Amino acid sequence: MKKLKFPSAQTILFIIAGLVTLLTWFIPAGKYDTLSYNASTDKFTRLSLDEEITLPASQATLEDLNIKIPIDKFTNGDIYKPINIPETYKKLDAQPQSFYDFIKSPIKGIIEAADIIFLVLIIGGLIGILNKSGAFDAAIGQLATLLKGRESLLIVFVTTLVAIGGTTFGFAEETIAFFPILIPVFLAAKYDAIVGVACIFLGSAIGTMCSTINPFSTIIASDAAGINWTTGLYGRIFMLALCLTITIIYIIRYAKRVKKDPTKSIIYDQREEIAELFTLKDSSNIQFNWRLKLALFVFTCCFIIMIIGVSLLDWWFVEMTTVFLVGAILIGFIIQISETDFIETFVKGASDLLGVALIIGIARGVTVLMTDGLISDTLLYYASDMTTGMNKGIFTSVMTMIYSGLSFFIPSSSGMAVLTMPIMAPLADTVGIGREIVVNTYQYGLGLFYLINPTGLILASLAVAKINFSKWLKFIFPLFIILILVTLVVLAVSSYL
Repeated sequence: MKKLKFPSAQTILFIIAGLVTLLTWFIPAGKYDTLSYNASTDKFTRLSLDEEITLPASQATLEDLNIKIPIDKFTNGDIYKPINIPETYKKLDAQPQSFYDFIKSPIKGIIEAADIIFLVLIIGGLIGILNKSGAFDAAIGQLATLLKGRESLLIVFVTTLVAIGGTTFGFAEETIAFFPILIPVFLAAKYDAIVGVACIFLGSAIGTMCSTINPFSTIIASDAAGINWTTGLYGRIFMLALCLTITIIYIIRYAKRVKKDPTKSIIYDQREEIAELFTLKDSSNIQFNWRLKLALFVFTCCFIIMIIGVSLLDWWFVEMTTVFLVGAILIGFIIQISETDFIETFVKGASDLLGVALIIGIARGVTVLMTDGLISDTLLYYASDMTTGMNKGIFTSVMTMIYSGLSFFIPSSSGMAVLTMPIMAPLADTVGIGREIVVNTYQYGLGLFYLINPTGLILASLAVAKINFSKWLKFIFPLFIILILVTLVVLAVSSYL
């Protein structure tokens, strides 16, 4: 018998989509009423089933709806998505998704995720142009020489830098661009591709899990909970330092084993395939002239501009994608590539990340099935009902696990915050703890499951390096358990302080 092989990322997502389709036949349909703020009319809109009601945008309206959120959180744009209204859950007629809905879901998901898909494809084209010049190969060759004997510093630097991006502005989807760039650097340092994936993905995961000033999780969740985002900030900074230190030590220990004995690599059987995928040219014959240096400078500036735009200028995917497209064109002029070669190289680079882009779209299709099947709010309703009568320590642990489970169905951090926090935050009052603890359970619950969540970014990240999901699970499981235990202990202790 041939040895059974763990399915590909695409197959895993199709299996999950099939299971979610079946769930819509068994989980009752239901929905909360939602409230949104219309800045152009300065009015609230309450959506109840198919009825739309306009309400005054005032604190009195919020109090009447039992929403403990200051009115200015809506008027200044902090809460920009519709939020669920507490105690308004209603069962609805079942909306079981058919086989036809199942096969349409990947297409719907790809359409809904078009913004991030185009970002990934344009970045692929940009990387293709840069690789064509040889600048990247020359830079990696020089970096490998510079770090010889101090390769572990690369792990510390990359993981920490990405984590800073995650904790400050939710650096997540954008990390896809760094895998094809940095994995060759780690391979040149005699590590394996999992080390490169871990530094980038785990850096982002730990940063977003322990978000400090991230507007897409900490701030929006705190606003939706009716508290100031600075409440509990020092505790989250402590968790960031603790979890990041544990993660870096874990990666370094694995990396040193691989460097000492390559057969210890979890993906040792893929070494030739991955080496060919990330083959570096012989940089000894490449003259690292001003054109190549300028091309690298423009490439670096693309990321700096992107970070500034997202964190300070309210940019999102359209603006980010435009930056990378303009960067690719500028680099084409700098290295003096012909129009025909530019187009062919750009398209080839984009096609290298097409599989990654499709995985992102298929994963979004799972969310489409749950939304159309009206089961997301039902899961939230029953989850919130589970915590009645619990003591503080058990409450924080159960809430963390609930948020981990919900993140499978609602992987968006901002979406999770506005949908769940008006329902979950008041539960803190019933057990005598601060609402910032619920915000923390939301962040840590999402962050922990994010490490292995197939409807998140991990499958897309692994696809860049052609690493099977089963290999990642083997690598991450010990760290996953350690972080769970650390998180639950810290949350339990903080609930009594």
